[in-house]
Amino acid sequence: VGDAAKNTYHSNPENTVFNVKRLIGRKMDDPDIKRDMKHWPFKVREKLGKPVITVKYHGADKDFTPEEISAMVLTKMKETAEAYLGEKATHAVVTVPACKLNDAQRQATKDASTITGLQVLRIINEPTAAAIAYGLNKKTGESQIIVYNLGGGTFDVSLLSIDDGVFEVLATDGDTHLGGEDFNNRIIEHFTKQYKKKTGTDVSGNLRAMGKLKREVEKAKRTLSLQQSVCIEIESFEDGNDFSKTITHAKFEELNMDLFHREVVRRALKILEDNDL
Repeated sequence: VGDAAKNTYHSNPENTVFNVKRLIGRKMDDPDIKRDMKHWPFKVREKLGKPVITVKYHGADKDFTPEEISAMVLTKMKETAEAYLGEKATHAVVTVPACKLNDAQRQATKDASTITGLQVLRIINEPTAAAIAYGLNKKTGESQIIVYNLGGGTFDVSLLSIDDGVFEVLATDGDTHLGGEDFNNRIIEHFTKQYKKKTGTDVSGNLRAMGKLKREVEKAKRTLSLQQSVCIEIESFEDGNDFSKTITHAKFEELNMDLFHREVVRRALKILEDNDL
């Protein structure tokens, strides 16, 4: 779980599971799942109309539900909290994206917590949790704040009213399929096309090569927050061939421009306008 899993991803991609939030509480016939599966190295199949993740475990295929995978992550977080607190963690407040999450997804998230043995006190929206994490609930008086939450897979914007520590959500919008993973995928697709054009080899089906590229693209994206260009170099990328490509901040923006201009972003900005912020 966490860094330990990320560090083995390039050598064991088909058994490294991520983006499970995009599976939990959904039906297998969901069009979003069909689109996402193109970017996942692990196997997802249908069982009773719902998606299950198939991995190799002790040499045999084993199915895990999205709730079970989420429970593994929550168990790790529970252990971390217990080590810090020096006592057992028995209750939890669980956060979910503020946007377009249906009852099945919320219940599945709660079920994942129950698997770990945690009693869920409440499910709250991520922007509200972010405001609490910043200590905004401790301010006296009345104020309005806008919380912008762009994560690995979801994007939320919420307008909150805070009156002596009491939160009220005035407006919220977002997209459950807009985040860092989507930006990464655009860069990965760009480089795989370039590599095919140069070498004639389509590496999109080479899970290990794609695992290496995904790891380096994530690093490069972070670096582009600080500088205008970055060189991605991968030794023995594919069939003994090395990989070396440069991406600029301008190219990153070009590849993702339509994502930056999604309707949800304009609606989020309208929240500010409508409330004179």
